[in-house]
Amino acid sequence: MITINNAPVRWQGGRFVPAAGPEGKEGTMAYAILKAHDISGSAERLSIRFDAMASHDITYVGIIQTARASGMEEFPLPYVLTNCHNSLCAVGGTINEDDHVFGLSAAKRYGGEFVPAHQAVIHSYMRERYAAPGKMLLGSDSHTRYGAYGCMAIGEGGPELARQLLKKTYDIPWPKVIAVYLTGAPRPGVGPQDVALALVGATFKTGAVKNAVMEFFGPGVAALSMDQRAGIDVMTTETTCLSSVWQTDEQTRTALSLLGRGDSYREMAPAEGARYDGVVTVSLDKVEPMIALPFHPSNAYTIREFKANMADLLHQVDVDAAQQLGVKGAASLVDKIVDGQFRVDQGVIAGCSGGTYQNLKRAAEILKGCSIGSGAFWLSCYPGSMPIDLELAKQGYLAQLMAAGVSMRSCFCGPCFGAGDVPANGAFSIRHSTRNFPNREGSKPGDGQISYVALMDARSIAATARMGGVLTGADELPDVPADRPDEHWNYDSSAYESRVYFGVGKPQPDTELVFGPNIADWPEQIPLPDDLLLTVCAAIYDPVTTTDELIPSGETSSYRSNPLRLSEFALSRKDPQYVPRAKAIQAVERLRRTDPDAPEVRQALGGCDPARTGLGSLVMALKPGDGSAREQAASCQRVLGGCANIAGEYATKRYRSNVVNWGMLPFVADGLEELDLQPGDRVYVPGVRTLLEGEGEQLTATVLRERGETAVTLSLPGLAREERDIILAGCLINYYAQK
Repeated sequence: MITINNAPVRWQGGRFVPAAGPEGKEGTMAYAILKAHDISGSAERLSIRFDAMASHDITYVGIIQTARASGMEEFPLPYVLTNCHNSLCAVGGTINEDDHVFGLSAAKRYGGEFVPAHQAVIHSYMRERYAAPGKMLLGSDSHTRYGAYGCMAIGEGGPELARQLLKKTYDIPWPKVIAVYLTGAPRPGVGPQDVALALVGATFKTGAVKNAVMEFFGPGVAALSMDQRAGIDVMTTETTCLSSVWQTDEQTRTALSLLGRGDSYREMAPAEGARYDGVVTVSLDKVEPMIALPFHPSNAYTIREFKANMADLLHQVDVDAAQQLGVKGAASLVDKIVDGQFRVDQGVIAGCSGGTYQNLKRAAEILKGCSIGSGAFWLSCYPGSMPIDLELAKQGYLAQLMAAGVSMRSCFCGPCFGAGDVPANGAFSIRHSTRNFPNREGSKPGDGQISYVALMDARSIAATARMGGVLTGADELPDVPADRPDEHWNYDSSAYESRVYFGVGKPQPDTELVFGPNIADWPEQIPLPDDLLLTVCAAIYDPVTTTDELIPSGETSSYRSNPLRLSEFALSRKDPQYVPRAKAIQAVERLRRTDPDAPEVRQALGGCDPARTGLGSLVMALKPGDGSAREQAASCQRVLGGCANIAGEYATKRYRSNVVNWGMLPFVADGLEELDLQPGDRVYVPGVRTLLEGEGEQLTATVLRERGETAVTLSLPGLAREERDIILAGCLINYYAQK
């Protein structure tokens, strides 16, 4: 089904041959796009300026506040503000809608595009309105992926978008480029999520494409519709790649023409002799319906394999739930096996991955004339945009779904991050959405609540619904409709024309920003001291730590516009004592800055010079930062007085960037499990400011604890000059204020 070759190859004569040298890298599609957007001219690093940007209502308030504080007067590039995350306005009183009102006032003042709530999911909107061959788009959401349209898109934390608003650049080393070579055609009943889960399962754990650009081409591309390509492409985020791009063809041209943007089409394909850093081969005809079990999209199996090994696989989920979530004594998922069949409680087809026209049309066809039944199982569908919703209505597919008992919802991202259709305690939900991390379905293990999400394709979810909740692969049905590569849909933009504020390039500087009572400025941060004495306030030894564990998604996202209130939730579901520990250190540090001779300060410093040594907290994790681009995973640590992370490695580039942009040190250290750092341990880091002022990458720190002192080497590999200066200044806002 999928094979991986990690050795460099060259695309020569219609096949891959070993590549001995660097020649040919300019022949990739990725190289051409990156080169066209780079203003540095460097052979080692890129300085990118993007064509357009997008943010949703969990992120745009903080981004605009950061850019305002740094001197922004107008949006210098098209900037789209969507409202697809905090759409429900159901938690925290008026604060969600207050953010929306702020967003509209900002779009008017600075010249942006504002998409009101329930109009579109951020990525559906950007595919329809902005994605085009050869373009580069930046979004403050990790699933910013529009490669199916020949467009390189990158999801990053908010500070990187603020930099673009300040007319600065996105600075990264030249990334690796991995060929993803597609052959064959999907079988009937196999959808884009099946291909995506197989791809994530094959690449995530080995890091085969980490921080690389995945470049899709080959004869199999022609067998996929644009919706199928987009559905596979959006899930590349879960491989931990940097971005993705696909070859373009007549299907791309047709899709862009139907979207009213046919003049943006250009042919894209790798050149003869193009060099790649590896190749992943996907035989589409061998992909089967898939299921990704809790708690990661890479925990993927064919549905056939799952059914053959249900008891063992579900028992392992029970074990993972107890270990990762700390929930003891929960009802076993094995109990959901009844008469040899696994019974599901809920289905959801939603968002940028599931809510496409073709997915929902297929589901309607599978369920036509059927009933999902009046038992415990229920199914909800969320179209990705109003134009998709409108076309489904015109063609009668909404009526078919509703007649089968399906609940139709608005264009909303909620089920993807735990703010919509939360299952019951102990329930098992199958979803065509992007993630199934812990808590992504909205449960609260800390309160004894636990439910589970498995990822599946819309076709198999509809097949399961047709069987009343008995888990069923779509290929098990005798009459499953086949997908066609030329299956396009008629785009009607009237819903947007009636509601969207189109203000790009038309700033109104006299417009007053509208601040709700929950919208607060970023708290002041101080420059990096000469030395640091850091207290470990959380130590996480899981193989991977997600951003959802660092700062939970779901209802806590409502507090995104108030940094102090949001920080109260930092690590709340992983280590509830993290916040009080960090606050205690922060209080003494504040006292040090006003009264360095105070007894509490002297005691905390233990003989260190109070004029040179700052006090701060740190988080230790083996591999933090998998998942969302939300900067809060880092900024909340900083708001609580965090000065550093110590990791074995960082799961994603975007999380490490967030750590740096918020003025924290992204330390890396070997042997963390043997070092056995625990909350309350202290790490003395002398000369850290001098290190960053120069070009050094390593220093020797000392771990201080009751059982003695231990020397540890802390590294800052690949820290660029500007990154050093941002940390020295205390954060990105301070850095730009100085300039």
